[in-house]
Amino acid sequence: MLDVLLVTFPFFALVLAGYVAARRRMLPFEAIAGLNTFVLFFALPCMLYRFGASTPIAQMLDPSGLAVWLACALAMVAATVKFSMNARIRWNDASFGALVAAFPNTGFMGVPLLVALLGPRAAGPAILTILIDLVITSSLCIALSRLDSADEHGAAEAAKKALKGVALNPMPWAILLGGIASAIGRKPVAPVMNTIGLLADAASPVALFTIGAVLARSQAVAAAGEHGPLAARDFVPVALAKLLVHPLLVWGVGLAARAAGLPLDSFALTVMVLVAALPSASNVSLLAERFGADTGRIARIILLTTAAAFLTFSAAVALLDTGR
Repeated sequence: MLDVLLVTFPFFALVLAGYVAARRRMLPFEAIAGLNTFVLFFALPCMLYRFGASTPIAQMLDPSGLAVWLACALAMVAATVKFSMNARIRWNDASFGALVAAFPNTGFMGVPLLVALLGPRAAGPAILTILIDLVITSSLCIALSRLDSADEHGAAEAAKKALKGVALNPMPWAILLGGIASAIGRKPVAPVMNTIGLLADAASPVALFTIGAVLARSQAVAAAGEHGPLAARDFVPVALAKLLVHPLLVWGVGLAARAAGLPLDSFALTVMVLVAALPSASNVSLLAERFGADTGRIARIILLTTAAAFLTFSAAVALLDTGR
């Protein structure tokens, strides 16, 4: 366990540093958008491209892993929406709560953390989960969020806008280009590859620092527009579902799939369980703000999962006996 904490501590420490810097206004809130742009459009795509180009294409397009992760994501969304909705929480808030329950922080935190823990082989299954969550899970939850104030045509329009957002997101394209490079065994000329390498090396520390800053900003925005005290039952169960139910579900479904004869590699299943044990994706708070959901609730869930994951994620690594 101590060996695991020695690896995970710097990752969570950088998140805390970003949070403190933004809370103390050492980093102005106005500057966070610039950091986010650098990570999302420059550094992170280069990191994903580099991992994709060095990972066998079969690992990134594993049908068994895709089926298991997608089934679990849909189950998490359905269950969270069903158990969240009440007189205070309707479709919009329930849908974004479901998104933070099913969408781990894989891109900003998971890929570099899992590679540090398990080695380069962990990149393939982790990248597969990113594709599913970006394309399917996010689009589904955004469409469901529109059911409060729109008929099925409004939900369909929201889904189209979500898919358009996916098309403009550089991360799936970086993964695709990396997969093509892996499949054909070619890479850019040395000066270009060296530039990609420099940006990729910057992705992990800047992304982790940005997570903390985004959380601080989301918390401040939520506090400024707070409509009243938020009951713990409206956000704590979702956080527990993300950190405990999600990884257990992936583990159980993965074992059942293997027992049924699906050729799901045991290492890939371990990676997917650890991805599910990650905290909620921090960018969901930005989506919630854009679509008018209760950002206070979403920010609390993300903040709670991020803080608690330092222990719960480390415990999951130790329990899975990853060989460290």
